[in-house]
Amino acid sequence: MITVFVASYGYAHLAGGCVESLLSQTRKPDRIVLVDDAAHDRLEVVGEIYGLETIIRDHNMGTTANFDDLLKNHVDGGRMMMLGADNWLRPDALEKMASVDADIVSTDITITGEWAIEWAKKLPAGEVEWRDGGYPIWRFRQKDIAKDNYIHGSSLYNVEKAKRVGYKGNDINGMCEDWYLWRGMLLEQGATHTHIAEPLLYYRRHRHNFNKVHE
Repeated sequence: MITVFVASYGYAHLAGGCVESLLSQTRKPDRIVLVDDAAHDRLEVVGEIYGLETIIRDHNMGTTANFDDLLKNHVDGGRMMMLGADNWLRPDALEKMASVDADIVSTDITITGEWAIEWAKKLPAGEVEWRDGGYPIWRFRQKDIAKDNYIHGSSLYNVEKAKRVGYKGNDINGMCEDWYLWRGMLLEQGATHTHIAEPLLYYRRHRHNFNKVHE
């Protein structure tokens, strides 16, 4: 069982492309849920068009609380993924990821969008593959998870083990919500992790991202 939550805050105009990428998967998700964190920009219309479950928050919860609630209260088991509504997957992404027997399955990333080049220049040396005439590829390298995060937030992961840890925010020793989750799963729950060294996720950097490249 694979559940994909499509998380949106002001990205309803881009969500259709994300949904199309999920419906075009060679191994389709068993469940797709659209989630609007109170931007109220008509994400429910996208849900109606595609016949998908839609959660519309009545107030903005923020990334950490939103994701923690989805994990703990809106999925029972199997595997899940948090996918930004402004991003999308390569057609064979879920098939490749689901075929791996690990609690966390991550991949490399193609960085796209109007701020792709500028943003990629801010990544650590050696983690970016520059392609002539194409978007940069973000190559992830394994590190000490206790000291640094090397797993992207849109990885596929085991719901049962994740529920025992949950998402917590930047107030935990400066950790982002994803890092806290991965760290807890690996170090506390004995979770396994496998990285697929292929850019299966298209990660869009644009002027409406939360962390704008020029700020």
